[in-house]
Amino acid sequence: MNEHLVKKTREKRRRRQRAHLRVRGKIRGSQERPRLAVFKSLRYVYAQLIDDDRGATLAQASSLEPGLRSQLGGASTSGKKAARLVGETLAERAKEKGCQAVVFDRGGYIYHGKVRELADGARDKGLEF
Repeated sequence: MNEHLVKKTREKRRRRQRAHLRVRGKIRGSQERPRLAVFKSLRYVYAQLIDDDRGATLAQASSLEPGLRSQLGGASTSGKKAARLVGETLAERAKEKGCQAVVFDRGGYIYHGKVRELADGARDKGLEF
């Protein structure tokens, strides 16, 4: 890979990490209103509900799970459809745990595309942001 692309990729990753740290300084999840954290890799989309007071994950969902992959059929596990499905699944699991409202942590990503689809999927299933 040429040096320019490597440098550009590193800068992009650092920008996202700095943005994430800025956001994390401002928001905090609790038992009543956990933090919905989003992470995207090149192959999958992940989301989890975190209680920062205890440092515990209350619920999680990802497009890596066999059940979600089968629902996607042949569609990409990293696309918008997968992100919406992850959001819907996480919302259902949150309801089972008794969570109605969350604080949204976009993880330094721009609120667009997959991140927005994940949030919309969770909202459609009844989570309040």
